[in-house]
Amino acid sequence: MTDISQKSAISFLRGISLRQVRLVCGLVLFAYLLSHFLNHALGNISLDAMDAGVALHARFWQFTPIAVAFYSAATIHAGLGIWALYERRQFHWKAIEPLQLVLGLSIPALIVAHVVGMRLGHTLFAQERGYEQVFYGYWVLLPYKMWLMYAVILIAWTHGCIGLYFWLRIRSFFKHAAPFLLASAVLVPTLALLGLYQGGRTVVQESASPEWQKENLSPQQVGTAAENSVLQDIADDFLLGYLGLLGLAVAARAVRFVAERRVGMISLSYGNGRTIRVPAGLSVLEASLRHQVPHASVCGGRARCSTCRIRVIGDTGLLPEPSSREAFVLSRIGAGGDPAIRLACQLRPTADLSFFQLLEPHPMSANAHASHPQRIGQERYLVSMFIDMRGSTKLAEKRLPFDTVFIVNRFLSAVSLAVIACGGQPNQFVGDGELALFGLACDPQTACRQALQAAALIATNIDELNRALEHDLPDPIRFGIGIHGGEVIVGDIGYRDHMVFTALGDAVNVAARLQDMTKSLASEAIVSEDVCKMAGVDADALPTQEVSIRGRVEPMIVRTVADAKVLALLIEDVVAV
Repeated sequence: MTDISQKSAISFLRGISLRQVRLVCGLVLFAYLLSHFLNHALGNISLDAMDAGVALHARFWQFTPIAVAFYSAATIHAGLGIWALYERRQFHWKAIEPLQLVLGLSIPALIVAHVVGMRLGHTLFAQERGYEQVFYGYWVLLPYKMWLMYAVILIAWTHGCIGLYFWLRIRSFFKHAAPFLLASAVLVPTLALLGLYQGGRTVVQESASPEWQKENLSPQQVGTAAENSVLQDIADDFLLGYLGLLGLAVAARAVRFVAERRVGMISLSYGNGRTIRVPAGLSVLEASLRHQVPHASVCGGRARCSTCRIRVIGDTGLLPEPSSREAFVLSRIGAGGDPAIRLACQLRPTADLSFFQLLEPHPMSANAHASHPQRIGQERYLVSMFIDMRGSTKLAEKRLPFDTVFIVNRFLSAVSLAVIACGGQPNQFVGDGELALFGLACDPQTACRQALQAAALIATNIDELNRALEHDLPDPIRFGIGIHGGEVIVGDIGYRDHMVFTALGDAVNVAARLQDMTKSLASEAIVSEDVCKMAGVDADALPTQEVSIRGRVEPMIVRTVADAKVLALLIEDVVAV
């Protein structure tokens, strides 16, 4: 493994947080839930359809690698839920986070008896319980369990949907997909509940027959009294153990509360004359929320942005060391070497602290994630293209100002027409340069191809412009293009009546740096290797260069393009294939 690969792997691992682990585990569990509920919905057809469906369901989820992943995800997700109960000090009570946590913590207690009866009954005693046996037990023998099953379905589904909402709400497609997701969120559990009702009603009717009982209630299917007693004891032990863990988490919170006050309160001074007293151990952001001090935090304290960062005033020797996630975020913004720059959502001071916020909050940014995340922006993959006109300063020296503006506008018009024709959007105009964005209404692969097509069309349009102005210009207009893609934040940026829609992020900065490099590398365009790969073009046809990007630690592989029109041929080859 090369040094670059090792650094990339280390950087990737440092960027993983407990929230991301919990999200991945939750997605695995939600996939199982969706599969199981769709199987329940087959009860609207017949019991035979349910039995056929559960055979396929079990064959997939009991396949050894998938089963290991599923049970690992369930264990980790439940464990992180208990940890969240202990670790979380401040909730946004007007949001749905507390509801999600309470629902999630209740699920293991509600399903433990069912899981033990189904899975351990089969594993320990080779019992073959199916829908018929479960319906008979829940609808005939112990009818209260029927209502418990209904409650579990609604609770588990609601918990999962809240988690998906938190994950997807900042995605670019969420606004358009929300109606369909809502319809699915209502339809799936409704069909599952109706399927269970139909299946249970069928069993209630048929179970009065001695033949049905003989066929479906044998010891091999429902187990003996001794076997079921063992399973019940196991379920009771699991339940007591789980409740004990919850009690331990609550007790640990109480112990921490008392310990913090015995240690004493600490003072947090905001650098603007505001000082608050809080228990030691609260994060700075949690302290701000508790005392209703405005504090910018776009991502909601998840260490996915750096908007909450602060600069510590005075001695930094007593501060806790940054976590791996905090260190990763700080390194991404070039602040990893300054011990005075910290993330307020991650820093938990144990002594008096003075600081000032590096990003002053205003009504549209301070803690706005809880109520209006779309007003702050959306996180998404975009391809950024910077286009700059060469020699505009020299051009202006020998022309009247209005003549220069006329030529620059003709240049920007030619560029913008090419961008729009290829599916992009002109975004910002800075002097004789332009930022264009691709991917606002398409997938990343299409966005990369559109950007390359636009670069080729820009070259063609500028050639036509040069022919039209050849009698007025001593030298033809030259240009440079930088193209790079990545995750950015898009949204309204500005102040009051001067808000503009734009993109912010590392990918935009890199595209600007690549455009600057076209001068020294004698190229019309420089395209990042990532964009070429995602577009699927034959990048080997273009010269490769390893370059250092100002503000980034790791070098970057790019493709230099002496004549941007050749990109049209590469895209045509991809489309033809």
